[in-house]
Amino acid sequence: MRFKHSFNYTLLATLLAGLMGLSSCEKFIDVVPDNVATIDNAFSIRTEAEKYLFTCYSWLPSEGNYNNNPAYGAGDETWQDVSFSTISQEPLRVAMGQQNATMPYFAYWSSMYQGIRDCNIFLDNVDKVVDLEPYMLRRWKGEVLFLKAYYHWYLMRMYGAIHIIDKNLPTDATTDQVKLTRAPLDSVANYIVHLLDSSARLLPATIQARTTELGRVTAPIALSMKARVLVTAASPLFNGNADYTGVKNADGTALFNTTFDKQKWVRAATACKEAIEACHAAGITLYKFDDPIANLSESMKVEMSIRNAVCEKWNEELIWGSSNSRMDNYMQRLACPKLDPARLGNQDPLGQLAPTMKIAEQFYSRNGVPIDEDKTYDYTNRYALRTVVPEEGEKMQVGYQTATLHFDREPRFYADIAFDGSKWYMQNGTWNVNARWGMNQSQKNVFGYSVTGYFTKKIVSWKYVINEGQSSSTEEYPFPLFRLADLYLLYAEALNEAEGPGNADILTYVNRVRERAGLKSVEQSWSQFSKSPSKYTTQDGLRAIIQRERLIELSFEASRFWDLRRWKRAIEEQNKTVSGWDIAQAAPAAYYRLKPLWSQTFQVRDYLWPISNNDILVNPKLVQNPGW
Repeated sequence: MRFKHSFNYTLLATLLAGLMGLSSCEKFIDVVPDNVATIDNAFSIRTEAEKYLFTCYSWLPSEGNYNNNPAYGAGDETWQDVSFSTISQEPLRVAMGQQNATMPYFAYWSSMYQGIRDCNIFLDNVDKVVDLEPYMLRRWKGEVLFLKAYYHWYLMRMYGAIHIIDKNLPTDATTDQVKLTRAPLDSVANYIVHLLDSSARLLPATIQARTTELGRVTAPIALSMKARVLVTAASPLFNGNADYTGVKNADGTALFNTTFDKQKWVRAATACKEAIEACHAAGITLYKFDDPIANLSESMKVEMSIRNAVCEKWNEELIWGSSNSRMDNYMQRLACPKLDPARLGNQDPLGQLAPTMKIAEQFYSRNGVPIDEDKTYDYTNRYALRTVVPEEGEKMQVGYQTATLHFDREPRFYADIAFDGSKWYMQNGTWNVNARWGMNQSQKNVFGYSVTGYFTKKIVSWKYVINEGQSSSTEEYPFPLFRLADLYLLYAEALNEAEGPGNADILTYVNRVRERAGLKSVEQSWSQFSKSPSKYTTQDGLRAIIQRERLIELSFEASRFWDLRRWKRAIEEQNKTVSGWDIAQAAPAAYYRLKPLWSQTFQVRDYLWPISNNDILVNPKLVQNPGW
């Protein structure tokens, strides 16, 4: 597995040189290096210390890269063939239930602890810098406290209970001191929150030097991450989960509290509201497309608002965009099909990051409710053929036969997904998508095609261009680690769990997201069109609505993978068959038949990552996650 870092490799190599002979990260994750002269030099003046600051940033995972982020390919949202040479096999191996404890896939255990170690070195030494202004010292400390919290959080989300590395141990630490135990999950969450609170007090509300500093953390980012951590800690996976009864350290310390605590949701809701207020004060708002040059209808403006809330770099909805992790040409090539057969560069886009049929069906009807719940939607005949008429020509090709499933859907369906018979609007024109056998976007090679017949439109910039030569180009943008719609929905979820549907803010914040997506309010949509018109008036019903809203709004943003886990719904959703259309067929009637691709298996043990068996062997105090 490849890790992407943008930092001073010479400096880091010097810092880690003495560690290379150790057999496990357990031997050095919290030990101060003995090359003190090198450390002193790194913090002698501001320019050198700034390099070390960026080294602390460099451990941020490349979440905009399919090969490095399990949330893109290791769940049920997209599918590719494991034989495709253009991707790492790791995501699909996990999606197929082939994770293991011998050499775990996506084993971030070591790299995150190395990042924490660098953060501790920075915090222990930054006060030595002689030419660092007090305001900058304050900000730098805030940034590194945040990064230290984030690296702990990344591990907590994957592994649950982990080591807390508050301080690095001295080089003369005994072997027994280095062999650490895991801290209880609640202690880990509280420690991370403490760091985030501390960082938020030191960080600026906004980035002033936008040309050079965008991507560095701010107070709204720290408070939003605090909200996410607390929502996760309050969620069913970590709040009253009886599956983890008896998971203890050797000394008998329980690693998970298996008794449900409603106050965790109350605390999470408070944190979400605090983060929202900080974001609003900093000018962060829901994005709406308003390009005066693009002469678009109101419905197309809605579609572009949905797409560009993700793809327009540094837009007003972005709470935190990772400059370490761009949605680059590679990732957009994975998503974009071969739209322009007239150009040689049409071979460059791959179009193989394929949404599954399950995801195509999760989007609402045009009435803003699930298609199996809409009393006006012909759900039973959704796979039957239907011909596009002129009134539907903005989204689909007039006169073309496609599945009934593709008609009368909400704007996010057309913004996020392309399909056989659809249209794809770009800055340089509108392109037809024809994916049946022998057509422009069908399989032409042993890789570089959609195995389901669907394409991930949402993450492709509307500025993507297929060139005359054998290449394509696009505007890269920072991976959206956090945007305001996500925070709104976290707040609604936490409020519903803490108080139930009596709190008016729940629907207020859900409806803000729906309004931007071109939908009526929850109250209007369910009362007018749902077979369960009062669903939103109960806590269980509103929970289902909020969860569905998150799965739709945050589709293809590496959110579903983690949400299904914290809700304990992955065992339900990832024990189903992955399917798509029969893409090897030319005739519409044959193409539009459901074709199974893989029967997923998910076990209780899969909710948490396995710790490497080698680490367990080196450190007997390190307890393995249950089931591994």
